[in-house]
Amino acid sequence: MTDEASAAPTGAPGTAATAGPPGPAELLRRLTASIGTEVIGSASVVRALTIALVAEGHVLLEGVPGLAKTYLVRTFSRRLGLEFRRIQFTPDMLPTDILGATILRGAGQTFEFRPGPIFANVILADEINRAPPKVQSALLEAMQERQVTIEGVSHPLPRPFVVIATQNPIEQEGTYPLPEAELDRFLFRWVMRYPSAADEVTILKTRDGRREDEAPALPTLDAAEIERLVGLLAGVHVHDDVYRYLTGVVRRTRENRHLILGASPRASVHFLKAVKAAALLEDRDYVLPDDVRELAFPVLNHRVILRPEVLSQASGVSGTVGAFSQLERILREDLDAVEVPR
Repeated sequence: MTDEASAAPTGAPGTAATAGPPGPAELLRRLTASIGTEVIGSASVVRALTIALVAEGHVLLEGVPGLAKTYLVRTFSRRLGLEFRRIQFTPDMLPTDILGATILRGAGQTFEFRPGPIFANVILADEINRAPPKVQSALLEAMQERQVTIEGVSHPLPRPFVVIATQNPIEQEGTYPLPEAELDRFLFRWVMRYPSAADEVTILKTRDGRREDEAPALPTLDAAEIERLVGLLAGVHVHDDVYRYLTGVVRRTRENRHLILGASPRASVHFLKAVKAAALLEDRDYVLPDDVRELAFPVLNHRVILRPEVLSQASGVSGTVGAFSQLERILREDLDAVEVPR
């Protein structure tokens, strides 16, 4: 981050002289510190989840089993004081298992809508790629329009509303790849990696003899505070040069000879909201090119498709793992090829 980023201008969120609510950066610090006592080494992913929450986006967490993805999301929702639902996706699920259904009830034989588990603030879609396409498509309206339509009647979802889905990049048997239309509705695909050696030692020390069902700590944020942060997003300024830079990065993916499909205009819109949220959580009321560079990979990596011949060059590593290594290289080259505003 540049020196300009460390000195927020007068009037930036959280820098007022008079006493008031804590600034966004302080709220993020408290949230990260609180979750960090239970989920070791979680600072970067907690920041990503918070950016998505403020930007009103959704997150796909991808990582091998045993990285505490589910525990992290559950802890995150508790610290927000929001209603949390975990939906375990399986091959035999039906859309009504998620959305709900209209049922006939009572002596009067009246129809009544019974909401499904999607009607909560934080939804953990666990192993989302285990559900068949019909179930996956049932999430599209909920994720994009924050409502579900049953038998012609639309039912609004609660606010805030965020879907955090998980999937294992290694296991392929019994899974259904997510269609591009659904992937495009996730703000980030965040790749979770193994912890460092020091963090893994700390995990062993903190988990030794500890019960996972201990009473959770008090919430760090509540729904009203989150809505306040969402409202502040409109006040984050984006210079025309930064608009052009962000657009140039996205458009570069459409021209890349290594890709079958580049990022869509929806990607640009999501990208813009993400960088504005990132600036806000640094107590800045303006976006820097550094924000664009930092978030380019998690915003774009699931919105582009590699050509098969490029994937086959991934040093003998096939599947999603090989794709990641190639995508990181290709998107980094695209990023470096676009002139950075000064």
